[in-house]
Amino acid sequence: MASGVERFLERAKDLGLEIEVREFPVGTRTAADAAAAIGCDVAQIVKSLVFVAGDRPVLVLTSGANRVDEARLADHLGTTTVRKADADEVRAATGYTIGGTPPFGHDTELAIWCDRDLTTHRQVWAAAGTPTTVFPIAPEILVRTTGARVLDVS
Repeated sequence: MASGVERFLERAKDLGLEIEVREFPVGTRTAADAAAAIGCDVAQIVKSLVFVAGDRPVLVLTSGANRVDEARLADHLGTTTVRKADADEVRAATGYTIGGTPPFGHDTELAIWCDRDLTTHRQVWAAAGTPTTVFPIAPEILVRTTGARVLDVS
């Protein structure tokens, strides 16, 4: 079986994207770790967070500087219950582990929401399939590739 980053790169290529993956052996599991390793502002880090809305998983791409407001997200989704997915639910929905979940290239089709704050940067950085790999991407390409709906979610 291909590694998380190999699967991600294959899926990115299928979407017509050439991705430049950078590896940081000390890890980029948290937004602060990633920003320190890359040398960028924590606000430029894309956190790919899986939530369960009712009984369906959804993906929220948010700035590393922000926290998702679950009540606001529930309002956007038209549901009363939203909670963070556990590690098993994240893997089942995306095929990747927490800390390495990329914004696209998942095992299942997910509704995706993007934090408006990410769109204010020229370049953002997202996980590339493992907790030690990231890639740069322009926010407009991120939104177009994921089909994300841009909202204020923090």
